[in-house]
Amino acid sequence: MANSYFQFKQFRIEQDRCAMKMGTDAVILGALAHLGNAKIILDIGTGTGVIALMLAQRFPDARVHGVEIEAQAFSQAAQNFRKSPWNDRMEIFHAAFQDYSKSHSKKYDLIVSNPPYFSNQLKSSNARKNWARHDDQLSLKDLLGVWQLLSEEGLFWLILPLREMRLFRDLAGQSGFSLQHEYLIRDRSGVNPHREICSFGKRDQYPKTSGEIILKQASGQADSSYRELLKNFLLHF
Repeated sequence: MANSYFQFKQFRIEQDRCAMKMGTDAVILGALAHLGNAKIILDIGTGTGVIALMLAQRFPDARVHGVEIEAQAFSQAAQNFRKSPWNDRMEIFHAAFQDYSKSHSKKYDLIVSNPPYFSNQLKSSNARKNWARHDDQLSLKDLLGVWQLLSEEGLFWLILPLREMRLFRDLAGQSGFSLQHEYLIRDRSGVNPHREICSFGKRDQYPKTSGEIILKQASGQADSSYRELLKNFLLHF
């Protein structure tokens, strides 16, 4: 998925100016995050804009916003939004999430994020890539700012490696969030999960849901759970 563009069934992502190209984590989150009556949605650190665009496709009555700090990614996501079939419902803001969460009074029904999670690790010489991968600009603690933006019945969905998700779950619990959904992502059946997707709300209001998604069968072909999740988006599904 490192080409200069990626074609979906209903839209196209240009990504040549984004330090971090679209990947599996993003498309899984974009296909899985849900809230039945969502009318306004926010994607934190939107990058190429792929998650926001997937949500615009899935929620035809919702307005979808993205916030992005890095200038080139912001510009490219704005272009992807404009060229999409849902450009009249999409808007992007060039800002750090920390500033956005303090300066906007909107309340979102559904908030999503595929955040940077490397912490105190060796960095590359590419500053833009470091912004996208490392948590210097957006830490797990910073993400707790979603409380200011989340509606009373809203949900915050994010994807992280298991260690980082454990850390965030602890922080979220201490801040009053309630865990609502949890899904483990495995590369193949029988191997340890490498990612987890969770949702959090301001109170216990939805039935707790858990599950898992397996990406590939032993043969290397896409697993049925992954294929079913992405069938409305990926051309070869």
